[in-house]
Amino acid sequence: MKVGLASDHAGFALKEHVKEYLTKKGLEYCDYGTYSEASCDYPDYGHALAKAVEHGECYPGIAICGSGEGISMTLNKHQGIRAGLCWMPEIAHLCRQHNDANVLVMPGRFISHDEADAIMDEFFSTGFEGGRHQARIDKIPYREVQ
Repeated sequence: MKVGLASDHAGFALKEHVKEYLTKKGLEYCDYGTYSEASCDYPDYGHALAKAVEHGECYPGIAICGSGEGISMTLNKHQGIRAGLCWMPEIAHLCRQHNDANVLVMPGRFISHDEADAIMDEFFSTGFEGGRHQARIDKIPYREVQ
């Protein structure tokens, strides 16, 4: 399976580094944009990545914007997405272990390439624990109670 990638202009440089990381790890990827540091809107690329993950075109996803917040909010509007904003390896571990995150989000303006590598190492090496956490995940999609 290919890893899906998305960023805005503020995350572009880190996304280019992520491509190098994935290539070194022997992982294929599909880049859903943006393709330069020209100012752009993160929802355009976040929605494209979310749809691709939901439709099984890629798994998992990695998304980056300046703070990580905007693209994370966009991704999580999709019912099939569990995007976790991670700025340290321990958070990436818990996002996978407890929340079965299917998109890793990183803050492009606030972490170094070495920190991003450590975060991705943890995200890719951690599995979902299941059990009590599955019941919680099952409650995430909003369903109005009658």
